[in-house]
Amino acid sequence: MKAKNTTASLPKEDTVDFNIKFAWHSINRMYNQQAAGHDLTTSIGFVLLNIDSKNGTPATKIAPLLGMEPRSLSRMLKALEERGLICRKSDPDDKRLVKIFLTELGRQKKDIAKKTVRTFNEAIRNQVPADKLKVFFEVIKDIQKIIDQNQFFNQ
Repeated sequence: MKAKNTTASLPKEDTVDFNIKFAWHSINRMYNQQAAGHDLTTSIGFVLLNIDSKNGTPATKIAPLLGMEPRSLSRMLKALEERGLICRKSDPDDKRLVKIFLTELGRQKKDIAKKTVRTFNEAIRNQVPADKLKVFFEVIKDIQKIIDQNQFFNQ
């Protein structure tokens, strides 16, 4: 059964997008507070988390994993390289392919980011019943499907 469409009369606090954005901003603020004590940011942490610690990750694969524009990622990677968190290496088999590798410092910072994410997720899982989380993940997937189909605006 579909929900009745009454969005036009809803206060912003009752809209889906407001609640997702509000929750994400709260999470982002919390992560940034934790990261600041380790000379990190949420964005840096997420980039580091998406780089394979052993085999490196092709630069072209990182942006889609994070939902970032390639141009923004290029600036981020340059900054991470300048800070000594990553290094770039050409693939020996295909010189056009550049892989991003973590430095020792990058691995240390990735471990901090991983611990922070795990701690947050454990806290949520300890306080929100599993059946509610299951429904939450189902709804988020449904919302993503609707967005991907992009058939809700008259174009």
